Amino acid sequence: MRFYRKEPQATAKKTDSSIFLSFANNLTITIFTMEQNEKPLFTSVNDIGEFGLIKRLTRHFSDTQESTVLGIGDDAAILSHPDSEILVSTDMMVEGIHFDLAYTPLKHLGYKAVTTNLSDIYAMNGLPKQITVSIAVSSKFSVEALEELYSGIETACQFYDVDLVGGDTTTSRIGMIISVTAIGAVQKGKAVLRSGAKVDDLICVTGDLGASYLGLQILEREKAVWKENQNMQPKLDNYAYLAERFLKPEASKFLIELFEKAQIVPSAMLDVSDGLSSELMHICAQSDVGAFIYEDNIPINEQTYNVAVNEFKISPTTCALNGGEDYELLFTLPKDQFQKIDGQGNFKVIGNIQNKKEGIKLYTPGGEAFDITAQGWNHFE
Repeated sequence: MRFYRKEPQATAKKTDSSIFLSFANNLTITIFTMEQNEKPLFTSVNDIGEFGLIKRLTRHFSDTQESTVLGIGDDAAILSHPDSEILVSTDMMVEGIHFDLAYTPLKHLGYKAVTTNLSDIYAMNGLPKQITVSIAVSSKFSVEALEELYSGIETACQFYDVDLVGGDTTTSRIGMIISVTAIGAVQKGKAVLRSGAKVDDLICVTGDLGASYLGLQILEREKAVWKENQNMQPKLDNYAYLAERFLKPEASKFLIELFEKAQIVPSAMLDVSDGLSSELMHICAQSDVGAFIYEDNIPINEQTYNVAVNEFKISPTTCALNGGEDYELLFTLPKDQFQKIDGQGNFKVIGNIQNKKEGIKLYTPGGEAFDITAQGWNHFE
């Protein structure tokens, strides 16, 4: 099975078996099988060289930020942020570790590579302005495939209003590697760290949790079915929300705009990339506090709940606490500040900050308390 992100310029034959899942921002997954004797005709990277590839991949990008003095085209970009503090965050995605091209369309991968980095800038109460993108690819990737990857990058840049100002391309013998650096700005004195939570602060989180983890489980399950019978097509129609949350996560830009409008600054914040339990423990460790959260307050989507309970026979709370890759924002806020934004966005109060001696606990609806331990994603375990 192959996942083609774009119709090839020429093919010998294509089967009629296709599934189309329309996602937000007009991104679509197209899944179809190809016969063994098909020979898609694509352009080899070797035919146009590194500089030709960079020029072709970035030809549709344009600069919109005032702080971008000079973007792509020279030895380095020139940026100007005279009245702000600069935020810089870098993440790397490695094929076989962070993504599986058996079920990840390249357009979605490009989009995700950007949004997961922008989420780190939002987590500091800043606004992203520019990104750089570096990729290492093997000879199996055609120019057209890489154009599809950059189409997702471009879509994310347009949606979040950031400029692509540089990067690099090189070869890889182990598959695809993507490295994105996000550059943002925050007003002086308004950057939010993980270390500022205070006793009695409210603990809040945007969106819902656990969906991305289940989206991954669904995709892995369908891949396993296909391996057993390659005539079977993935059945994803009833899991569109879960698949989208894993393949194409969004960053919580709205929250930073809401804080600015209400003229408030949260006391601590970070994005939920490794699971709620791990992120909560990061805040507590760096703020030297404890925390109570309440199970019935954790936001869980209806599809997440039903699939977890009925199909995988696991607790939805476990998915929310330990699943990861939700890229929601977890933040703490003094009670008197919360009133200024109450009811104005998709976020929910899930608990409150306690003295350190109280520990970090989850309270069930029945009033039982359990110690929270970090069981989220660890790259080296």
